[in-house]
Amino acid sequence: MAITELLVQSNLKLCIDPNTGKDFISSKSAKNIQIDGNNVSVDIALGYPAASVMDDVKKLVSDHLSTIDGIGTININIGSRIESHKVQQGVKLLDNVKNVIAVASGKGGVGKSTTSVNLALALAAEGATVGLLDADIYGPSQPQMLGLSGRPDSKDGKSIEPMRAHGIQAMSIGFLVDTDTPMVWRGPMVTGALEQLLRDTQWEDLDYLVIDLPPGTGDIQLTLAQKIPVTGAIIVTTPQDIALLDAKKGLKMFEKVGIPILGVVENMSTHICSQCGHEEHIFGAGGGEVMAKDYDIDLLGSLPLDMQIREQADSGEPTVSAAPDSKVANEYKAIARQAAIKIANAGLDHSSKFPNIVIQNT
Repeated sequence: MAITELLVQSNLKLCIDPNTGKDFISSKSAKNIQIDGNNVSVDIALGYPAASVMDDVKKLVSDHLSTIDGIGTININIGSRIESHKVQQGVKLLDNVKNVIAVASGKGGVGKSTTSVNLALALAAEGATVGLLDADIYGPSQPQMLGLSGRPDSKDGKSIEPMRAHGIQAMSIGFLVDTDTPMVWRGPMVTGALEQLLRDTQWEDLDYLVIDLPPGTGDIQLTLAQKIPVTGAIIVTTPQDIALLDAKKGLKMFEKVGIPILGVVENMSTHICSQCGHEEHIFGAGGGEVMAKDYDIDLLGSLPLDMQIREQADSGEPTVSAAPDSKVANEYKAIARQAAIKIANAGLDHSSKFPNIVIQNT
């Protein structure tokens, strides 16, 4: 039986990507199918970073194609292609930033900043180019979590270069003020500082910019919703009822301003005793899952209350960097992939393809 492109496509329609739940034809991942006699070559372009599962996906495609009668050599070129996706209506995309992920919580103390930095590192570990913006003007924590100190450079005296650590780019007000200097600013000054940090930083070709928001639904969150292009938001909560109440307020705020919710991350879901290994739900159980079900969004993952996560973040080397092959690091990577897949499934941004219309008197 002659091997045709149609036959290869039919086979790939039956091959389901376990990460997206879609076949490689309908998702438009399979490209450039080449047939030379009985030999087949195909490019697989995933819309999400997937370094840790790339070999598994390649094997899956190869195994499906090998079932074709008489097939010879199979050559699969696989990689990720991250594209820009839609943001709020009327908000222009940032230069050199394809997608912006806001990480938010309704209240403080739920591990949002730790989740943000590990999410950024996980996206980078999966193969993306990533930046992290610390938007907590009053209490910046990312400089310590990333182990960074000193002042950022400015090549032109107007813009600032991002700091770099653990393979990601970063910016924070904490790089520009002394660690013991309180930010005694009113709302307009805070939101102005956020916009300046965001727009005056020379981000370098980012696939994703993760923004670590302060807790609550105040001035910074409203500025983010109205003036900053956000591809999607992640809500961080604990299973505790009080935390869930505030997390729901944050979720509703993003819904009202038209920012898609990528999902919920349940932090401190269980505590594992460092001495005996006993696991206990000290903040309650299943709260994030119930919230996700109630609002028809995804539970991206659940993370334990683990002393090592805290120690590693405090020491300037977060878990994904300090213990990249650990169970917790793999959980962060799984959360990062799921968030990236949600973005990949969203509509693409075509604003750059439309010409500017200029009306002139002639």
